[in-house]
Amino acid sequence: MFAPTRWSLVHRARGETPEARAALAELCEAYWQPVFRVLRRGGCSDDVARERTQAFFAHVLAGGRLDAADPARGRFRSYLLGALRHFESDLRERNARLKRGGGVAPEAADPGELLSPGGILGWDDTRFDREWALNIVDRGLRYIAEDYATSGRTRQFEALRPALAGDELPPHATLAADLGVTEGALKVAIHRLCRRFRDAVCAEIAQTLPDGGDLEEELRYLIEVLARVDRGAMGSPDADSPDPDSLNPESLTPRP
Repeated sequence: MFAPTRWSLVHRARGETPEARAALAELCEAYWQPVFRVLRRGGCSDDVARERTQAFFAHVLAGGRLDAADPARGRFRSYLLGALRHFESDLRERNARLKRGGGVAPEAADPGELLSPGGILGWDDTRFDREWALNIVDRGLRYIAEDYATSGRTRQFEALRPALAGDELPPHATLAADLGVTEGALKVAIHRLCRRFRDAVCAEIAQTLPDGGDLEEELRYLIEVLARVDRGAMGSPDADSPDPDSLNPESLTPRP
């Protein structure tokens, strides 16, 4: 019997139990950056995007729209984007009502800071999914880096990391000698790094799916999104987005 994922715990209890609240808080902390970046790309300045991201997650953690989280429909990323669109729409309507009534909305921003119809409210899901995919990959990389550091293998990780981006490594004989291992051991180390990275990414994805969610399907979609980023089909990532060039999507495909 597999342990329930964080998202399935939230689904089951709709955030009413301490376990569900803790699971939701962990998910929100993990995916703060994609929301911040997507708001900024939608037209907000850094400060406004940061304040609005904080307000949005405070709203979610207070129970906002948890009743709309449908276990049958699944993915946390889909829920998060839907909740963000509703939050932005409600904010606009509230600001408009207060302006008509002569009041001043505490959340109101300068006109230039309000998202335009071409902002997030008019986006298709793939723009948010790009930030989600890059965030998943970044978390997987950081987990593996920490794991290698804990076991005293930071130098090995840094030497082999280019393999995850599909970059050419130095000749195996040279690299093996530099790391003090045989060429056979080096090949095994590269294989294990790629496999462990894929496992780390899958573990991150699994936490955003309900019990029984199709992990392989979600992984295939992540690879597809990353491939589009690599081709520049979605425009240039933000300066502080994880670097899409640090990963070759093929490093996430199963290896024998």
